[in-house]
Amino acid sequence: MRHLIAVHSPPSNGAVCHALLMNAPPASTSAPVFPFELIRADLDVVEKSIREQARAFDPAVEGYVSYVCQASGKRIRPALALMAGGATGGKTKEHTRLSVILEMVHIASLVHDDIMDGAVTRRGLPTAAAKWGSALSVLLGDAIFAYALELATDFEDAQVCRSIAKASRDVCSGEIFQTQRRFDFNLSVADYLRMIEMKTAALFAAAAGLGARLNGVPEQVEAALFSYGMKLGTVYQIYDDCLDLVGDEKKAGKTLRTDLAKGKLTLPILYLLMEATDAQKQKLNKMLLKGEPMDTTILAGIADYEGAIEKAVTFAQEMLKEARTELICLADSEYKTAFGDIAHYLHALLDNCRAM
Repeated sequence: MRHLIAVHSPPSNGAVCHALLMNAPPASTSAPVFPFELIRADLDVVEKSIREQARAFDPAVEGYVSYVCQASGKRIRPALALMAGGATGGKTKEHTRLSVILEMVHIASLVHDDIMDGAVTRRGLPTAAAKWGSALSVLLGDAIFAYALELATDFEDAQVCRSIAKASRDVCSGEIFQTQRRFDFNLSVADYLRMIEMKTAALFAAAAGLGARLNGVPEQVEAALFSYGMKLGTVYQIYDDCLDLVGDEKKAGKTLRTDLAKGKLTLPILYLLMEATDAQKQKLNKMLLKGEPMDTTILAGIADYEGAIEKAVTFAQEMLKEARTELICLADSEYKTAFGDIAHYLHALLDNCRAM
């Protein structure tokens, strides 16, 4: 293998606390337990490999790549790929490679997201754009995208490479769609769902579906896990959109309250607009166009803010039920159970949005 994805043996005792658990919500009486303990050692291997990828770049670029790769996130996409492997015959080095590639695509997309959103922090650290400006950061994201797709060419199954490329294209297309429809009060819920399926859920779906494909499963099993990933990713984005309105920046580890200020009409905002009168819509539109600061108190004064959050949470939790039905095709195992646990975890996070 000509690229830098070194596959190390998982630590025998699993003692190293992975970033997944470190980035889970702070412990409290209502905080759900993060469900990836089953694959912690495998994720440690993926984490190490991700950080090693910077060495593949020119020394003049290596430090920038290293910086954005070190800000460990939840690594949900790698986890889905590894769990799909475990649930369909066993995890292999190919699953580790897939995990690293998909996470590199995700990292590249975050570099670009932070530029467009004007975000100054992510996971408690300054964003690339905040440290080095937009011009360099755009190129940094491009370089990481290109490198991830280069790595994907090493798979013997060309369809795996094509699927990774399509998911990457969908991520970018979804961002274009969202940018195009900013401040568009005619955006429908169907448009919003199509948008987030592309920009967020596509990589979740690729991780779960391709994780199964690498084990040579029947097409219907691959399709079921692909669908599970698509639904899970859609719900995760809805949760993230609710969190942007009701969350705490210190706990979230990133800049919040940016979506509405940037004209991104998310599901709770769309539900808010559905209940608003024409006069209320005009008031909100004027405030947005003037760039006036927006908080929950102001939103609550415009229309039924709490009701909009409730509707968004309920919609997402119903979709999680649909996602769990996709797991019927899997034989009983601890990995199948873990897939269900992820859905329960997200369900609990959504419940927390109601209480904020």
